[in-house]
Amino acid sequence: MGRYVAGCAPEMDELVDAVAWGVGRQIEAMRIPRLRGVVLGGGYARGEGGVREVDGHQTLSNDLDFYVVAEDGSSDAELAAIGDMLAPVSESWTRKVGVDVDFCPAKTHWRMKHDRERVMIQELLHGYFDVAGEKGETLFAGIERRGPEMFPWMESARLLMNRGMGLLLAKCKMEKAKCRIGGGPDNAKRTSLDEKAKDFVNRNINKCILGAGDARLIARHAYAWRATDRARNLGDSLYMRAVEWKFRPSGSAVCDWKAAREAWLAAEDEVMRSGDAQRALGRSVYQAARWVARRKTLGDVATLGQDCVVRVLKRISRAVREGKTASDSLMRDWEVFN
Repeated sequence: MGRYVAGCAPEMDELVDAVAWGVGRQIEAMRIPRLRGVVLGGGYARGEGGVREVDGHQTLSNDLDFYVVAEDGSSDAELAAIGDMLAPVSESWTRKVGVDVDFCPAKTHWRMKHDRERVMIQELLHGYFDVAGEKGETLFAGIERRGPEMFPWMESARLLMNRGMGLLLAKCKMEKAKCRIGGGPDNAKRTSLDEKAKDFVNRNINKCILGAGDARLIARHAYAWRATDRARNLGDSLYMRAVEWKFRPSGSAVCDWKAAREAWLAAEDEVMRSGDAQRALGRSVYQAARWVARRKTLGDVATLGQDCVVRVLKRISRAVREGKTASDSLMRDWEVFN
């Protein structure tokens, strides 16, 4: 295993190193107000980054995800200003590298500590590289590191919500191109989907398979930090193929859209029937008020008072089951609560 990528690809490890160093020096020269530090997270920081090989030439295949930590007490406007200042850095490095160089919305230490039960936060704590400003050991001091088997049920729901939306977005791309895509017999009917759109669909199909499996593992309290360990715990051949595709993506998806939908629906059914779900599916005035405050509407009265993530998940589930694409209102619900 390389430093950043899965398997042996020393040139790609060197490329990630060079990008992280260049991004860091550029950010430090900017002296951004209220910014404490930036670290590299995501798959590459965990040594699980993907490498695409085309005609013997290697390139990075996953986004480079940088996490931004701001001073406690920063206002929403100040956090947004940090993002605005980092946007040109993202754009310039994306053009240079050929994959998206993303900066997650700036969070304060207080917010990260508050969200410590989230998969995203815990995976960051268990795998990051310092890039600019304060070191991670200082940025993340006092945030409890938990075992992978300790994630709450709601993280299963959150994963299903996000991967379900990705599935709907992939379907929208396919319908716009009036074609089908995947690893099965539908390939024969492929028509005019351009390479960028095809890659988008393939990625979201693969993420759906991985997300569906991860949601099951969280609900079973059997999640693991390494993707290969998760594949072993799950014991599902399609999930294993999706892990292999993540590390070394090809021009075809691991399955077609319909098979990905079935995998997602099966995972949703298991997660929603798990013992922890019944405790998490209660209603509260707080969740009802939270929805109304952020969406300025009651939404579906039948789910009023349930956790906002669960409400969005149920809307996505209906769309997936009916083979529809995401409506504008569903997109907005997801954007607000993802």
